Amino acid sequence: MQRSVRLKSFELVARDIAEVDVKLLHALSIGVGWPHRPQDWELLRRAGHGIVAVDGIGRVFGSAMWFPQGDDLATIGSVITAPRGQAQGGGRWLMDLVLEQCGDRILTLNATHPAYPLYVSLGFTAEAIVYKCQGEVPPELPATPVLEGELNVKSSNRLKEITSLDTRAFGTNRERVLALLSENASVCTLKRGGEIVGYSMRREFGRGHVIGPIVAKNDHDAIHLTAVHLKDLTRRFVRVDTREKDGMFAEFLQQSRLGLSDTVTTMSKGRRFLTREDNGPWVYGLAGHALN
Repeated sequence: MQRSVRLKSFELVARDIAEVDVKLLHALSIGVGWPHRPQDWELLRRAGHGIVAVDGIGRVFGSAMWFPQGDDLATIGSVITAPRGQAQGGGRWLMDLVLEQCGDRILTLNATHPAYPLYVSLGFTAEAIVYKCQGEVPPELPATPVLEGELNVKSSNRLKEITSLDTRAFGTNRERVLALLSENASVCTLKRGGEIVGYSMRREFGRGHVIGPIVAKNDHDAIHLTAVHLKDLTRRFVRVDTREKDGMFAEFLQQSRLGLSDTVTTMSKGRRFLTREDNGPWVYGLAGHALN
């Protein structure tokens, strides 16, 4: 695959994202209205690999990243094209480079509305809608159902206890990503009958905090695993990305003033990504659009 491309008057060269000043990546995301802070970019760079399009004087025109999840799956994200380079083929060029690096891995991503046609043309298939729910948490939260089990805050050195549960819900072992996310996160588990049946993480991101992943076996458990974090975040900005459109969990988010802000589409290439066991754990809240 060619390592450079000409877009009108710009000659762009592909560079490893690890070699680019994080301030330039931050400026790129600000330019398209994404909330990422420099710290958020640093976490993404530690979690995965990426390519950045730069011109002859070092200006950044686009980015694309991929994140190994287990041995045979990768999530794709942080695909950004600067406004002055959009609709000129820069996004497809970056995606072609990323797909080449991913090899024969099964792929999944969350497509924004403008990028959706590009991913269809690259062979991705739509699976589900992700609802970005965000807002300022009210002083009083809505009522929660009766708690069945025990909620506990866990330290990051006990991640192995949640990894097997997460693997069943997510579809592959992403222990390394969970370890990175947990470094600066509050982690809560739900235990019932001596077994961990759900967990959630809360960490700073963008304008405030993101709650995710949230893994649970039912809406009731997911509500409690979310509420335990929300009660410490009153009057603060919180975001939850979920594929739940209806039901008690979705209603709880709305009642907690986490209103629908936007949607993206979960897509896959190679095989279907989303599979749910009967009575098994499910990802109620995403770690993020890039990490899924």
